[in-house]
Amino acid sequence: MASMVLERPDKFRIGRVFNDSFAVIGRNPVLCLGSAVLFSGLPTLVFLLWMQAPEAGIAPGDPDSATVGGSSMLSRESVITLGVWLMSFVLDLLLQSALVRATIEDLNGKQPSVGDCIKIAVGCFLPTLGIGLLAVLGAGLGLILLIVPGIILWLRWSVAVPVLVQERLGVFGSMARSSDLTKGSRWALFGLFLVMIVAVIAIELALGTATALFGDGVVGAVMDALVTSVTSMVMSIATAVSYVELRQVREGTSVDELAEIFS
Repeated sequence: MASMVLERPDKFRIGRVFNDSFAVIGRNPVLCLGSAVLFSGLPTLVFLLWMQAPEAGIAPGDPDSATVGGSSMLSRESVITLGVWLMSFVLDLLLQSALVRATIEDLNGKQPSVGDCIKIAVGCFLPTLGIGLLAVLGAGLGLILLIVPGIILWLRWSVAVPVLVQERLGVFGSMARSSDLTKGSRWALFGLFLVMIVAVIAIELALGTATALFGDGVVGAVMDALVTSVTSMVMSIATAVSYVELRQVREGTSVDELAEIFS
């Protein structure tokens, strides 16, 4: 398969990112959706089913359920919920790294493989985790204090993981590089992510209506897990495509040059 020749864009364009993102998914549906289901959908499904299970284990009118027993169960559920969130956080980082690799390979005219993508994701796991934790803590603190600084930090570091996977600059080097690449394009990035967030909310509302028709049991959990898989997949690939777009806008870097590190 021949390498794609892309003209240097004059500025970051949301429409082009969406087009390229869905083109990557369309050429690699099994790899993209399969990875999303494995790393995001299945953990979500297991968690949702687990959340439903304890409801049947508390007898109505049991005084212990509202006193010591209830407090103990609440504490246990809180610990397990935190553990599940941490696991989901880790798996989402692995998914993003794997799909960054797949996206770069695809845009370079090659056929990405599941094994190769997972190998790259695992190899970059520790620094990716460092970036993820720093981004969550920094942006989260900014959101708590004044909201706007948190959003700005989030946008500055939005392509740090693709930078890490592709350029291997380490945790702080990748975050600094992401800050430089996003300079001048952060409003466009904000628009891109805002559109995706609104789309996710709309899908969730539609899902809630559909779930009400089928009940809130296994069917609802499966549908919710599927939406989570698709959302994680699109967000990860759009972030990778945004990284490619930003490098082309700021540096005129071709996709061939982006892929040299893996040659």
